[in-house]
Amino acid sequence: MTSVPDRAADPLLVALDIDGTLVPEGTCNLPDVTRQAVADVVGGGHHIVLATGRSLVGVLPLANALGLDGAWIVCSNGAVTARLDRTWPCSYRVESCQTLDIEPVLKLARRLCPAVRIAVEEVGWGYHVSEPFGPDQVNGRQLVVSDEDLTAEPAPRVILSAPSAAALLLEPVRSLGVTVNPASSSWLDVTPPGLSKASALETVRRRLAVEAEHTVFVGDGVNDIEAMAWASRSFAMGHAPMLVQDTADHVTGTLAEHGAAMVLRDLLAAPARASAEAQALAGAGS
Repeated sequence: MTSVPDRAADPLLVALDIDGTLVPEGTCNLPDVTRQAVADVVGGGHHIVLATGRSLVGVLPLANALGLDGAWIVCSNGAVTARLDRTWPCSYRVESCQTLDIEPVLKLARRLCPAVRIAVEEVGWGYHVSEPFGPDQVNGRQLVVSDEDLTAEPAPRVILSAPSAAALLLEPVRSLGVTVNPASSSWLDVTPPGLSKASALETVRRRLAVEAEHTVFVGDGVNDIEAMAWASRSFAMGHAPMLVQDTADHVTGTLAEHGAAMVLRDLLAAPARASAEAQALAGAGS
């Protein structure tokens, strides 16, 4: 049986990326060691916040598997922030949803790359799409609609997918003033201006009244770089691109090595080590 750690006098806000950090890309295959490490951190009085590019509907199964009732989650690369509570009708409440006008993005993407596939997020439901995406590519339900219907309402995120989408569309779409995160050479996530996981996490930090020096972030992607700069302590997964590893304060193990769980275990062990060292020094000086 795992003992429950003493509750922290100074709680940490520990923000965790999901895909490539907690689970393999696009899955909910959560290792037991990671689930237990998260439970121990929460049991120690700290705040776990999932911060991901996934949509809300894609985060909920994993949040439930982790038992994060009452926790905050940051979705869609910072465009959507929600709180979890099993007593609420949907088990969550959207606290913030920032949206963008889809039409300029769609028109530019179509002009530069006519065959681009487009998915527009509908929070808590799924996506309106120009053509079907694979079930491992987007979460939730899909409804194929016309381009006119895709642009009918503002939305928190639009996905642009095509071979060489990053090369063809990244800078032109950014010139519209929106935020663009390249998930791969063929995939762009477009969200409202000035957003990132970091901007959303800062709002959560203030709501939780956690001191800035008590923030931690663990991730593996280029879309985690701003959050790594935001956190007081940041950790890159061992398989992350070198750009991400160079940005982080520390590098942990790979996904296969349960690198995120290693970080969480060390966070809990650090106060005990510090206390033991202080007692040793006091004893030596007496």
